[in-house]
This record gives sequence, structure tokens and C-alpha cells, in this order.
Amino acid sequence: MTEKAAPGESPANILGVQGDWIALYGNPNTGKSSLFNRLTGLRQRIGNYPGVTVERKEGQAMIDGVATRIIDLPGTYSLAARSLDEEVASDVLSGDWAGGARPSVAVCVLDASHLSRQLLLTLQVAEFEIPQILVLNFSDEARQRKMIIDVDLLSERLGIPVVETVAATGEGIEELKNVISKAIDDGKKIPPTDWPEPLNHAVAFLQKEIQDRGLGELSDLTARRAIFDIDSIYLSKLDWRQEERVEIVARARDLARAAGVAPHVMEPICLRERVSQLLEGCVTQGEEQKRLTEKLDRVFLHPVFGSLTFLVVMFLLFQSVYSWAGPVMDAIEGATGWLQELLGAELVETPLVQSLVCDGVIAGVGSVVIFLPQILILYALIALLEDSGYLARPAYLMDRLFSWTGLSGKSFVPLLSSYACAIPGIMAARTIEDPKARLATNFVSPLMSCSARLPVYVLLIGAFIEPQFGAFWAGTALFALHFLGFIVALPLAFILNRFILRTAPMPFLLEFPPFRKPRFRDLFWRVYERGLKFLTNAGSVIFAISVIIWALLYFPRSSELEERLTKDYLTQAGVVSVSDLSEMSGEELDKRIQSAQVEQSWMGRTGKFIQPVFALAGFDWKISISILASFPAREVIISNLGIIYELGDDTDEESESLREQIQSERWKEGPKQGQPIYTLPTVLALLVFYALCLQCGATVAVMAKETSWKWAVSAFVLMTSLAWLGAVFVYQVGTAWGLS
Repeated sequence: MTEKAAPGESPANILGVQGDWIALYGNPNTGKSSLFNRLTGLRQRIGNYPGVTVERKEGQAMIDGVATRIIDLPGTYSLAARSLDEEVASDVLSGDWAGGARPSVAVCVLDASHLSRQLLLTLQVAEFEIPQILVLNFSDEARQRKMIIDVDLLSERLGIPVVETVAATGEGIEELKNVISKAIDDGKKIPPTDWPEPLNHAVAFLQKEIQDRGLGELSDLTARRAIFDIDSIYLSKLDWRQEERVEIVARARDLARAAGVAPHVMEPICLRERVSQLLEGCVTQGEEQKRLTEKLDRVFLHPVFGSLTFLVVMFLLFQSVYSWAGPVMDAIEGATGWLQELLGAELVETPLVQSLVCDGVIAGVGSVVIFLPQILILYALIALLEDSGYLARPAYLMDRLFSWTGLSGKSFVPLLSSYACAIPGIMAARTIEDPKARLATNFVSPLMSCSARLPVYVLLIGAFIEPQFGAFWAGTALFALHFLGFIVALPLAFILNRFILRTAPMPFLLEFPPFRKPRFRDLFWRVYERGLKFLTNAGSVIFAISVIIWALLYFPRSSELEERLTKDYLTQAGVVSVSDLSEMSGEELDKRIQSAQVEQSWMGRTGKFIQPVFALAGFDWKISISILASFPAREVIISNLGIIYELGDDTDEESESLREQIQSERWKEGPKQGQPIYTLPTVLALLVFYALCLQCGATVAVMAKETSWKWAVSAFVLMTSLAWLGAVFVYQVGTAWGLS
């Protein structure tokens, strides 16, 4: 067993010790994560496997007073290793990973109602010759279906312990802990499968060929894997040249085929035959009643009614995210503002420190925390739909819509999640097995119009489109903007998968889990884990970006400019000193100084420098600065415009003064002097720009964490370019048509 925790020492402190450890594995939707949470409780942590982005959950269970390390492997249907998750599971069980050691015991978690199908994975793992324990989870559902499982007989035939559990309620957990304690010492293994003689001859031939060519030695297991599947990821790790590997393995496969055995179907046929022998007399099927799942699937899988149901569910989901998160986000924003005022008053004598603390640190922390309500609520609702078994149904319906792009039905949840916020959408893409399809989904997710874009839409549509064209066209414009990103995302995903990633077509395999009553305990753990990981992983990057943007907006600071503006304002107001100004006038002076300092800051100078580029879309330098300064979060453009137009930084999209100001803005110089800046083509161009751009430091940070900085920066550059091209096109066409 592993090292005991010292008195007073948290078990989490000894997670990394060497010694005995347990691997949990099984098919998706078998309750493996629920079982892991029951065993480990608070003694767990989440990270990635070394060198890959596949998530690893590890923790420890206190078994007989001993801290026993447990790793929850990715759910997988097979160890053929065609996906990244399967590769990780295979590597960990074989000891071929950065962690180094093979597990002391592999605990296979099965759905007790589907033994005949899920035991195939158990027999594949048996090839690694690791001691095993079989867990029959959801045993309560099996009893409800009138199934009788002779656990003792099944244990005798397999040669390993078999335990019935209901992870959701904790039934059987203590018995499982006792079995784990004994299994580490007993080391009981499943007897190896008796493979057909033609396969054994092919394996021997392959091993001899490898040895004769000086390529090393090949184990029986690796040789069988080569003959079963010549293209698996598992084989690509062997130190052979591609041509040599194909030639030698092809000859071994031909040898088996000549003996009348088809290599590509040999493994499932042999394993299914063995499963039938193992379960004969062990499982008695009762007279199964019509299940709720079958009745509901008549609706949820129907091409018409299923799609309509899905639209209603998604509408309610996003409405809940908007309505429930709104008050909490307002409270966070209010708390941030209160803290800024409180500390700002204390630091008034040191303007630099005051601005750093209030506008840099507090605003940076606030920009991280304010995303939490949406993330937590959205994850809770998606987890609720997933645990209930519903989410697999619309994934099946959406597969046809996405398949031509190289994506599958599994991409629809991340893309739909991104309509509330791209951050949980990107994180939700972890459920996609194929790493290339996962990357493509992450790449296009920010094109969905998240809620952060809504303030920009509301401001511009409310100020220009609704007054001129009415509420109907204002609503149509709002709908079109939300749909625009989706229209662009599909062909972009096609190009990315077809020509850059060269994603190989993969069958969309999806098992429909039965409908179940979700468990609050499991929902809490999943939401807690996601929220914590967002704060720890992405929060630091978001905070750093926010502070950098503050510095670019603050420096260099010109005292001469402040003195000149103050003097001019005092002369204009007809007073001698600032102390003689009224409170209202003092605020007006502060706004003028703040606006002028922003204009001559590094960010302001950059905005003026690139203004000729944005001029093609009808943007002046003030809009250009606002776009640059809103990189941490799109909605910040509203407060940026408030600062630049001397309205203060607490301006929102409903501000009448801001709407009136942008409606009255005129070009001060150049060929357009005296003409309105915000014409209809300019407004439409700005709307299109924000519908397509990736102006969100939080999203870039999370994408970098989930993929790499190369892909995150590439997405930012590409989407900014698309946004600029779209804005220029709309402005130029609108101007040519005479819109104003």
C-alpha cells in the first residue's frame, strides 16, 4: 500500500508519492466519475497528462487508514488507440507514459445493465496482465429491469473480485474499498484469452521478422495489436520506419488471412465469443417492461419533434443563463466599483498607485470573477442535461448538419455553449475524442455571438437602427448578428479540417445512455471543478492581460497636459482655483483630463497610428482606440467610448448621453469634415466587426490553455482579419449604395 499520511498532514500533500496506485477505467456513461468522487471526496485535483491536453483527474481514497492514489482514466470504448483518449488510457495501463509505473490494480467500472457489450474492454485490459477488480455500477437499475446477476459465479469465471455498486447513493463503496485493499496484495488477474492458432502463427512470424532485421524484440501483446490494427496510434510509437512497419505487418496479416482469419475483425469476434461464455448462466434477463427511455426517444430522436424540443431546451437554457447570471454579475460589478471607490479615496494622494490598484488590479480581478456566474450556471445546466441522458440525443440529430465541415454532432454543445460565453464553450470541447476535431471546434467557437457582444449590439442598434427603421428591423438585425458568426464558422471549420489539420473522417459513435435522475452531489463536483480550473488556469493570464492594457492606456502621463487643460477650464469657468469649482464642474474637468490622457497614451498613439487602416471601415481614431482598449473584454468598448467622449467610465449601453454623443459626432478634419462619423454604413461595419472579432483576452487565454498559444494567437489574428474585412466590405458597399 502507499505511504500513510502523517498526523495533521493533508492527504493531498502526498498525491505524488511513489508506490501502489489504482486506475479507474471504463466506457463513457458508466458512472465512473461518480465512483471516483465517492472514493476521493475532497482529496483530488485536476490536471493534464504530461505532454497532452487530455484531462487527468487524480486523488486518493483513505482505505484502512492508508492514502491510496487513484487516477480516473478517460472514458473509452476500446484500447485500439485511434483517439487521444484511447492512447492515454492504453499508455497508462501499459506503463508507457510520463508517470512511469503501471497501476497496482485496474478497477473496471461497468454499467450492470450492459455487461455483454462493456466486458469487451475488460478483456482488452486483461492483455496487459494487470490485477483487476470488476465494478457493476447502476446495479439498482439492473434490478429494476428484472436482471439477476450471479456475482459469485462471474467472479469465479473471471478470476477477479466483482463488486456491485450504486455510486450515486454510495451503495457498495465500503465493500469496494475492502476489496481494493485485498486486491493490491492478492494480485488476481483475468486469465488470458485463447487466441486462434492462425493468429499465434502470425504473431510468431512478426516477432521473428522484427528480430531478424535488428529492430528489437516485440511482445506478444504489441504484435497482436499490430496485426489487429496496422494504423493505430499505439503502433506509431514503435521505432520503425513507416514503410518497413507497413511491409512487415502486412505480411503477418496476410499469413493470418491465408489461414482463413480476417485480422480486422478477429479481436471483436474472439472477445465476444469469450464474453458469451463468461455470462452464460451468470445473467438472467427478466421480462423487461417498456422503459421510460424508449418512450422519450420516440420524441427526442424524431427528425421534427426532436429538433423542436432541442430548440426549446436551448432557448430555456440560454434564457436561464442570461436571467440568472445577470443579477450576480451586476452584484460583482457593483462590488468591484465599490472597492475601487473605497481604495481610490485612500490612494488619492498617489495617482499612479491609485490607478494601478483601481483600474489595473481590481478591474483585472473583476474581469476574471465576473465571468464566473455565467460559467457556473451554464456548466450546471449542461451537466444536468448530460447526467439526465438527454444531451446525447440532439448530438445525434446535429451530426448531419456538422459532418460536411469535418466536425461531428459532439461539436454542437461547445458551439451552443459559446453563445452564452466562449470560455465554457471551449472547455466543453474536451468531450470530443478526436484531438483535431476538438482543436477545430475550439478554433471556431469564439465566432458564436456571446453575451459580451450584446452591449455593443444594444447601443448601436438602439441609437441608429431602431429610431430609423423601427423595432422589427432592430430585432431582425440583432438576430442576424447572432447568426452571422455561425454562418462563418461552418465553412471556416471545413477549410481548417480539410486543408490545414487534414482531419481524417471518423465515424460518429455515440451510445445513448438511459434517462436518469441527476444527482446533486455529482453536479456540484463537476461545476466546482470547472469553476476552480477557470480561476486558477485562465484567471492569472486574464489578470496579466488586464494590467498590461491598463499600463498602455495610462502611460506616458503628461503633467503639462493636465496643467494646461486645468488652466483652460478654470479660465472658461471664470474661477481662480480647482477648489472653487462645484462638484459637478470638478467631475467635468476630470473627464476632460482623463480623455486627453488616454488620447496621448501609448494605446492612444497606437490607435491614431492604425486609424488609416480602420478608416476603410469608416472608423475614426476614437473608435480605433476603443477597439484596441477593449481587447480584455468586448463590452469594455462602451466604457472606453464614455471616457473618450468625456462622459466618464461608468457609461453603459443604455446611456442616453452616450447615444446622443455618438449621434452628434462629426469629422473634425479631412475630406469628410463636418459630416457625421456614425453613418449607417459605419454602424453596420462596427456591428459586423464585433460579431466576428476575437476581442476577448479571457477567451484567448483559455484557448491557449486548452490548445497552445500558437493556435490562440492564430485564432485572434484570423478572426480580427475576418472582422476587418467584413467591416470594410459592409462600409464600402453601404457607402456605394448611398446609405447614410
